[in-house]
Amino acid sequence: MRVAIDIWFVDPGGPATPFLSAGPWIVLTWLAILAAEGGYAVRLFGTGPAEFRAVSLASVITAGLVGMFCYLVGVPLSRGFVLLAFALGTPLLLLERYAVRKVLHALRMRGHLLHRVIVVGGPSGIAEVTAVLERERYVGYQVVGVCLPPGGLVEESLGLPVLGTTAEIRAACREAGADTVLVARGAYDSAGQLRRIAWHLEGSDIDLVVVPSLTDVAGPRISMRPVAGLPLLHVEQPQASEAGGLPKRVFDVTVAAVLLVLLSPLLLVVAVLVKRHDGGPVFFHQARVGRHGEPFRMLKFRSMVVDAESRLAHLHEHNEGAGVLFKMRQDPRVTPVGALLRRYSLDELPQLVNVLRGEMSLVGPRPPLQREVDAYEIDVRRRLLVRPGVTGLWQVSGRSELTWEESVRLDLYYVDNWSMTSDFVIMAKTVRAVLGSSGAY
Repeated sequence: MRVAIDIWFVDPGGPATPFLSAGPWIVLTWLAILAAEGGYAVRLFGTGPAEFRAVSLASVITAGLVGMFCYLVGVPLSRGFVLLAFALGTPLLLLERYAVRKVLHALRMRGHLLHRVIVVGGPSGIAEVTAVLERERYVGYQVVGVCLPPGGLVEESLGLPVLGTTAEIRAACREAGADTVLVARGAYDSAGQLRRIAWHLEGSDIDLVVVPSLTDVAGPRISMRPVAGLPLLHVEQPQASEAGGLPKRVFDVTVAAVLLVLLSPLLLVVAVLVKRHDGGPVFFHQARVGRHGEPFRMLKFRSMVVDAESRLAHLHEHNEGAGVLFKMRQDPRVTPVGALLRRYSLDELPQLVNVLRGEMSLVGPRPPLQREVDAYEIDVRRRLLVRPGVTGLWQVSGRSELTWEESVRLDLYYVDNWSMTSDFVIMAKTVRAVLGSSGAY
């Protein structure tokens, strides 16, 4: 007796319906629903989560429609074919989108496939927006000029050509070859003024993008509900309490325990290398500040000379760190073995023990020193509402290359917008950042 799954034809005993007959209709349906869900929209292309969500939703809808059609019409299409088409096709489609997105980002970082943007707003709003777009160049927005509201003051520090007022926005776009108008803070004092900006662009192919005053709030926390013509934004409360809750703690303990077991051979090798180099202690214990300001002893493999702390006072004049942080690219206290450990963050692995103790989390803000906490402003202290992390947004966004202000912004963003999904994403990006040793010294 032959046992097989016929994925190309119909179920055994039914009339032959070759894949060449059913396949094209399924593919065309899939493409049509992808288009309907915005899978091919220029605005979604390369955006990441929104694009992946559209592709996933379109795939699920297509699978459901195919199943319903086969059931209602009585088409005996092989279950094996349908299963493989969507169970394999959807992940492959998402992988293809991810690869294209990375290529797109690389091209944009090199100055290709950019949207030429004119920013409308007051000087502070323009400066804020242009700083973000310059920092995140992969989004593909190149600011080519600005337009100011009537009576707006020009600041030379903007470093951008002023192309006119908001009433001249369409002519300015034509002159600069811009395809996008980005409205920032200070561009309008009333809803009527914003409407007039939109009216000036009516009938053109120029995109109008409005930057809300609400920043550093993740999309899942925001929902919009129109009331009497007003687009009301509902903002969920910050997630700091959830970031320190039981589900995250259970996840931390489970993953940390598994990693310690799996990485035990590597930990042993590193310990031997550190000990053999100069005979000093294998581990370095440093006082750090944890959740709610509670001090704890953070554990690391020793990457510096034994008397590193006593030498610190003589090196402050060479500090290259940002804000209250002390960093040196060529720190003379770092041993040759320590330089290798730091390059690939192997010196941080013993902190998995701190995770098991409940002093740290796998993902969270950078664990600060007491002297750093003493210099915190009131807003920065929100970092202490959650356990510090072995890794975090600071780790996957540049590490030591970040400015102090950017490090704070990332940590506060994490505290306020925490989700388990964000932890998974950060951990996956950490592997890439560590292997690439980006921003590490």
